[in-house]
This record gives sequence, C-alpha cells and structure tokens, in this order.
Amino acid sequence: MATLQLYSKRPHCGIIPIREPSAKDAMIYQALMETTIGPVGIAEKGQFLTHLFFHPQKSPDGAVEKWTPFLRDVSKEIKEYLHGKRKKFDIPLRLSGTDFQMSVWNALLTIPYGETRSYREIAEQIGNAKACRAVGMANHWNPIAIIVPCHRVIGSDGSLTGFGGGLTLKQQLLDLEATQ
Repeated sequence: MATLQLYSKRPHCGIIPIREPSAKDAMIYQALMETTIGPVGIAEKGQFLTHLFFHPQKSPDGAVEKWTPFLRDVSKEIKEYLHGKRKKFDIPLRLSGTDFQMSVWNALLTIPYGETRSYREIAEQIGNAKACRAVGMANHWNPIAIIVPCHRVIGSDGSLTGFGGGLTLKQQLLDLEATQ
C-alpha cells in the first residue's frame, strides 16, 4: 500500500518532508505544454508539482485543466532545461509512493546533471544491492519525470533501458545533458 509523502526539493538535500496542504489546496490543476520534445503534461496540488508526464500518458485523476501561476513557473523551468539553460530545478515536489519508491526517487535526485547511474548503482546506494529490478519498477512509477531524473538510469552495460517517454526521448535527454 502506498503512503502519501510530501516533499520539497532543496539544493543538495534531496527531498525533505513539508507541511500537509490545507483543504483549499486540495484541487489538482494540470496543463499541457508544448516543448521541443513534444507535449508534456504537468500537474500541481497546493503549489507543489505532483506530475510531469509525456502526452498521451494518463493525467492525474480528478485534475482540472488550468494554467496556474505555479504551473507557468514550472513550464518556464522545464523549457529552460530543454534549451540547455538550466541544470537544477527549484520546484517544490509532492511525491506519493511506498517507502522503497521514495528511497529510489531520492537517490535519483542525487545523480548530477550530465551523469548516469546503473540500476545496480542505485540499488547499492539505497542499501539493497539485489534490488535492481525493483529499482527499475520504482523508476517506472516515478510521477515526476525529468525533474526526478529517471532518464539518468541505464543498464549496467551502459545500454538504454525503459523510460516512460520512450528510449528515443531518453537518449535525447542524455544527449542534451552531455552537450552542456
């Protein structure tokens, strides 16, 4: 069973617990942005990013289509990243997952821009060297692609493996980061 975890990304600290949103912050807003890699969906709840997904992937249940000021800020940072002008994001995140998923996603946030790690290296980093496949599944369920950089995880032999946006997009993101 998944547990709800609230986090805010802080420089060099990964993700840390934050306050529970008030009832007025309970609405989920989403927007679809056009980017150099195609349509990208973003969603927020209480001014915390909850989803970044590649169209036509499923958007969050109950989300209302609306460009909020927060989503405009998120869109700006994503476009800066895609144009090679941003290496770190300043976006507060709200992630929901199991303790294992949270540990994997936190490990992903430690992978520097322009570098990669293998599934095995992530499994070792979280203290469970035999959990390579489980790390892959946690990557699969990562709700905030690019910002929680699951695209930076590759096979032990250096091969590209699964990515929600497809392997072509994964290679594009890795190439973008390698040229900066």
